[in-house]
Amino acid sequence: MKNQNHLKTNLTMLTDFYEITMANGYFTNGYEDTIVYFDMFFRRVPDDGGYAIMAGVQQVVEYLENLTFTKEDIEYLRDCKIFKEDFIHYLENFQFTCDVWAVPEGTPIFPVEPIITVRGPVIQAQFIETMILLTVNHQSLIATKANRIVRAAQGRAVMEFGSRRAQGADGAIMGARAAYIGGCCGTACTICDRDYGVKALGTMAHSWVQLFDNELEAFRAYAKEYPSQCTLLVDTYNVLKSGVPNAIKVFNEELVPLGFRPAGIRIDSGDITYLSRKARKMLDAAGFEDCKICASNSLDEYIIRDMLMQGACVDSFGVGERLITSSSEPVFGGVYKLSGVEDTNGNIVPKIKISENVAKITTPCFKNLWRLYDRESGKAIADVITLHDEVIDDEKPYELFDPEHIWKRKTVRNFRAVELRQKIFENGKNISKPRDLEEIKEYCMQQVDTLWEEVTRFENPHQYYVDLSQKLWNEKNRLISEHSF
Repeated sequence: MKNQNHLKTNLTMLTDFYEITMANGYFTNGYEDTIVYFDMFFRRVPDDGGYAIMAGVQQVVEYLENLTFTKEDIEYLRDCKIFKEDFIHYLENFQFTCDVWAVPEGTPIFPVEPIITVRGPVIQAQFIETMILLTVNHQSLIATKANRIVRAAQGRAVMEFGSRRAQGADGAIMGARAAYIGGCCGTACTICDRDYGVKALGTMAHSWVQLFDNELEAFRAYAKEYPSQCTLLVDTYNVLKSGVPNAIKVFNEELVPLGFRPAGIRIDSGDITYLSRKARKMLDAAGFEDCKICASNSLDEYIIRDMLMQGACVDSFGVGERLITSSSEPVFGGVYKLSGVEDTNGNIVPKIKISENVAKITTPCFKNLWRLYDRESGKAIADVITLHDEVIDDEKPYELFDPEHIWKRKTVRNFRAVELRQKIFENGKNISKPRDLEEIKEYCMQQVDTLWEEVTRFENPHQYYVDLSQKLWNEKNRLISEHSF
């Protein structure tokens, strides 16, 4: 893993203002030491997909490690003239002491699951809501979109090309990181290579070709400069009449005599399916069967899927704006909700939010999250949310039931139960080990392979079940009944 110390920036004040006003209120009402439990979860998968990909945990860790109020922060808050001075002093001596659990990056995740849980003093646990949400929401959104695009490419390389269309610098850098977790092979974002080791890729723009007196001269200059990795952009003028013929000429005259083979050509406009088939024939006839064809130009998973179904001869894809912005659905709807409060004796009092919108009713209590895998196929059967002290014994049969339609029940046998979340902070100290990004990416691919194809299809995916244990379901329904008038 590359040295990322220079990335650690104090983002303490990147928070919604009401987090601070609530903190002031908690303090003045004597709640600053009250221990609470907050869960982050999301309600639906973007693009109506069957699953999402967890990402952004490492950036949450870096944020929490640097959670402290600077002199400038304190001066700003004092100048607001709405906060009590003893609260300002509290923030001057602020020290993060929470416990945090999180699903590892690269894990397929599903709606309503507590993918992050924070336990600690209410001021601290509430205050970090904004950064946890924006970090995990953004990277999970892009990792999920990237994984869909990579699966559509059916084993062909996908490169993230979207920096110039990203929503700001952080969107470009962290988006490229998340896209790599989702399965992309590299990025056009150079700083992401420097800081995270995501391989930087790219060749030339149309302006390179336009700057020279003619296309052939432009190709020749580039081939001389980069003979070992020569990929030429062939659609500046006319792909089939000049672009590919000129590329072949340069390959023969500049690369072959020096013992090099061409890396490829890139097509960035036009009917890429048709053009790639014609270009493939021309390259093969010239003896360059090993020359790859890269396609770019506002691609997404559906366009790539259709191109390949129609016989496009494309070996790799450069995907930009529709990946880095997840333009088809640019919001990952993660939320952060209170699920429990400890009383003075340390007992956990469950808390619930009730709504006429059933999807917005939260699941109370301090919880654990399990994934059940079939021992024979290795496929994921279902996820189960339990009370924190429940253990699923995979040596015994276990009954699953749909939390909303409880008559739908299934007993599973010969399965393996795995706790999905890991503790990453204990008493405010980071106890997690940073994982290499390549390791996270490989883990993601392995875990997606544990999902049935019915879950991973693009249209009308099968609903993967996230069930509640009987004890947790009972507690949730007890609270719903108590709050019904």
